[in-house]
Amino acid sequence: MDLRTFRVGMDGAERVTERMKRISKELGLDLSPLMADPKKIGDAEEKNCENMFGHVGIPIGLAGPLRWTLSTGEQRGTYLPLATTEGALVASINRGCKALTEAGTIRTRCIYHGTTRSLAFRALDGGTDVARELKDREPEWRAVGEGTSGHLKILRADIDEREGHVFLTIACDTDEAMGMNMVTIAAAEIGNWVAENLPVEFVTVAANVDGDKKPSKRTHDLGRGHEVIAEGILPRATVENILKTTPEQMVKVARAKLAVGSQIAGSIGKNLHIANVIAALYLATGQDAAHVVEGSLGDTTVMPEKDGLRVMVRLPALLVGVRGGGTQLPAQNTALKIILKEEPSLHPRQLLAETIGAAVLAGEMSLLAAQAAHDLAMAHVKLAR
Repeated sequence: MDLRTFRVGMDGAERVTERMKRISKELGLDLSPLMADPKKIGDAEEKNCENMFGHVGIPIGLAGPLRWTLSTGEQRGTYLPLATTEGALVASINRGCKALTEAGTIRTRCIYHGTTRSLAFRALDGGTDVARELKDREPEWRAVGEGTSGHLKILRADIDEREGHVFLTIACDTDEAMGMNMVTIAAAEIGNWVAENLPVEFVTVAANVDGDKKPSKRTHDLGRGHEVIAEGILPRATVENILKTTPEQMVKVARAKLAVGSQIAGSIGKNLHIANVIAALYLATGQDAAHVVEGSLGDTTVMPEKDGLRVMVRLPALLVGVRGGGTQLPAQNTALKIILKEEPSLHPRQLLAETIGAAVLAGEMSLLAAQAAHDLAMAHVKLAR
């Protein structure tokens, strides 16, 4: 089946439609529910998806408003566009937003670790200390990497040695983009330069030390991309009136689920359903959905406080951007504008990360309360069946 040869002059939308016809005929299936609206695909056929023949629409719901204090000390209020097919999820996050907003104590903090990529080398000369050479010549290969883009700056480099291999991991500031492709291009140029100037074989540009799109203890402990902490105190009145349970019951469930249950499972990241919230926001705003893996490595902490609860989530690895990739598609860019509608002094990429952190805390507290009140199953019966 030829999905690449078309009449000269056809635009992206026309090629998508023609592929749909060819695939439908070849498979003998009615594929019309996958038909893409030409006004909504933007440059997806040229930049985001090869052999594109249609479009899968994901329902998008709105939660909020959610109000909290940013790392700058500025007050922030926003709505959350959530793309999901899981009934009850938006309603639950919405309830969490109401609770956090009423509490009025929630704050977010953020550390930017940079987007990372790890290269692997193998020494060709047993007498050469490759790690030492890489450290000594860092200014040279750093200039090579940073020369690939005016938007990229190498923040730091780490070196690991194992079983005859030397791994060089670079962490980069990629401006407003999430920047994985940008960093990979820079890493490839660095790898080629190192192979030309040192007695090593350049084995691969992506050697897994960076933990890209997979669970990693290193990522959990050290962070990747944006590390966000959202925390605050939920007064007893808020817990009882909005979350319909008690602080004591929430602490009891948190102990059993987050501490003991997660330990038995060997979980990297002790949380309730962080992946749910991150996936819904990533899909809505055009982030790389595979980075939900790192995003879900977060930890949720619940502790008794005088007449209430002290609550916190730590998200060690939010790989997000506000430019490039899927963020430029019409629907996703529109959803992103809901979050970035009124920009404070924060870098917009960090604003998105801190918003996700606050949203995750809302989702975690609402689900924890539902389990404490034994309402989880009934909520799905009522809203998702």
